[in-house]
Amino acid sequence: MRERPKLSKAGRRPPAPDQPRGRRPLVAALMMSTALAALEGTIVSTAVPQIVGDLGGFSLFSWIFSGYLLALTVTIPIYGKLSDTLGRKPVLIAGIVIYLVGTILCASAWSMASLIAFRIVQGLGGGAIQGTVQTIAADLYPLKERPKIQARLSTVWATSAIAGPAIGGLLATYTHWRWIFLVNLPIGLIALWLIHRHLHEPSRTRTTPRPAIDWQGALLVFGAGSCLLIAIVQGGIAWPWLSTTSVALLSAGALCIALTVVVERRAADPILPGWVWRRRTIAAANLALGALGLVMIAPIVFLPTYAQAVLGLGPVAAGFVLSVMTISWPTAAAFSSHLYNRIGIRRTAMIGIGLASLILAVFPLLPYPGSPWQPALLMLLLGGALGFFQLPLVVGVQATVGWSERGTATASVFFYRQIGQSVGAALFGAVANGVLTSRLGGAGDLDSVSTALENPDSLTADALERLRRAVDAAVDHVYIGAAMAAALALLALLFIAPRRFPVFDETEAQEDPV
Repeated sequence: MRERPKLSKAGRRPPAPDQPRGRRPLVAALMMSTALAALEGTIVSTAVPQIVGDLGGFSLFSWIFSGYLLALTVTIPIYGKLSDTLGRKPVLIAGIVIYLVGTILCASAWSMASLIAFRIVQGLGGGAIQGTVQTIAADLYPLKERPKIQARLSTVWATSAIAGPAIGGLLATYTHWRWIFLVNLPIGLIALWLIHRHLHEPSRTRTTPRPAIDWQGALLVFGAGSCLLIAIVQGGIAWPWLSTTSVALLSAGALCIALTVVVERRAADPILPGWVWRRRTIAAANLALGALGLVMIAPIVFLPTYAQAVLGLGPVAAGFVLSVMTISWPTAAAFSSHLYNRIGIRRTAMIGIGLASLILAVFPLLPYPGSPWQPALLMLLLGGALGFFQLPLVVGVQATVGWSERGTATASVFFYRQIGQSVGAALFGAVANGVLTSRLGGAGDLDSVSTALENPDSLTADALERLRRAVDAAVDHVYIGAAMAAALALLALLFIAPRRFPVFDETEAQEDPV
């Protein structure tokens, strides 16, 4: 790899766990842990009608997803720092246990409110799983081999995206919706046993006392993230953007951010260390991957509606149009190392996101109503482009730090991507609603359109055609916005990221007291 300027010896670690015999069971455990987090969204989504029919609370059902994502997002950086302080193994085991407890509670929910509360418990465990799995993968494999394990983990996400809806639909149809949660138990228990048995982190001795855990900073980060994400996710939906509730949440979030800055500057071992933003490499990657969060909203949220409303496809066929992206993404990620070992991480990522921007910009040029293969081809190409973009940046960030900083650095990457997705859902939802309102004369938004499309026989031919063209225009605008977000990611890499990512020289690293 070309990018090898040496870093300072801060943040060094003991040699990475070298467990030839235990590596395969550990990889299996990491893949199963990833499956827990990857399946939760896709497998639950298909059972929402049955859940609402049993528990009621239709007006609250979106919080089944929002509550989980909120808890997961705001805890990722906290768990990242804890894994650097306490070790990966206890954090991952605690995360899986919390997740499984939440799973059992979800299966026993007696009302929509209780289910939402238990989904938040699941999210508290999911935050530990998502970041720590990626960190352990980087610990186990040297830099040249990391794309292999990352590609395997990406394959788990792809498989879950394809299989999750089918499994959820089958369980909800032929058994009971509660089984969509219980099916996670054997996966989680096996992963837990494998991690307990095969993950043996090297013992580390300290020359100085371990700093106290920055719980005050952790609570402020949690508070700031919770207030801002609730305001972003629910603003304009549950309450108007300029309502008292929105203003109060945004103000509370801003106050928590200000307090976080003050507390973290004084903390001996801050939960959000300043070096995450002072180092150009990590700051550029975080900005770029935050923009990726916005980019992903266009296909994940809006493409299924486009496929059903404009192309006239059923739910299964509409899901296939999207799922082709999850096939090409891990494939491209697996081959990305061959490219970035030749031309460098920054250039590889720039090529990937540049192609993604062009592909997204082509979507509005598709003919109306068009054929299903056209958006499917674009999604296949988009998945390949994003595979060449995301994985090199994740590997590159992990390569710049030693063991004692890797958990925090890895967590920051996924934290900002999740933030981007939350912002993108609110922003592009507002864009789509605005276009629909304009095209339908103030009589439409995403919810009313979805309801109308479920009963097309109730509409006249002219009304249905007008509705389809309005959806086509709304999704076109969303894809234009996604193309602009991809362009912003490209600019972040072009002007902020160093030309060559620095690589931490692990061969010279001394034991890092933890």
